[in-house]
Amino acid sequence: MKSTTPPSVWSNLTHFFAFGCGVGALPYAPGTFGTLLAVPVYLLVQPLPLWLYIAHTLFLLVLGVWLCHVTARDLGVEDHPGIVWDEIVGFLITMTAAPPGWMWLVLGFALFRFFDIWKPWPLDYLERRMKGGVGIMIDDVGAGLYALLVLQLLVWLQK
Repeated sequence: MKSTTPPSVWSNLTHFFAFGCGVGALPYAPGTFGTLLAVPVYLLVQPLPLWLYIAHTLFLLVLGVWLCHVTARDLGVEDHPGIVWDEIVGFLITMTAAPPGWMWLVLGFALFRFFDIWKPWPLDYLERRMKGGVGIMIDDVGAGLYALLVLQLLVWLQK
């Protein structure tokens, strides 16, 4: 689906970050490109101790609720497709405690996109019911948790 980029993305820092530093302004598949943007973020924080990785991800989650809320309110759109901060956080959740290596990175990416697009219960319900920044973030947080569980199960089965 092609989306229109509001001009404020380039002049308002809050909108710019909510749009993934402009990645969400791409005309097609902004969620996929937002998740791709999360890959280098993940690679930068992956070496951190687990507690610090989780703290970093929680900080980005809380910041994301605010960024997404303000941007959605300013744009007058409940969940603009260009807002991709939620994909970044969702992918980081997916990759929590993932083993190093490209196979796990690609698998985590695919699992997160699968659950983010599918939105299994209760994610679809929560996305429709919750509003503002929490509503924008909740389905991606949930998709990240579903993907995290599947990824960790595969890690466990691989041992």
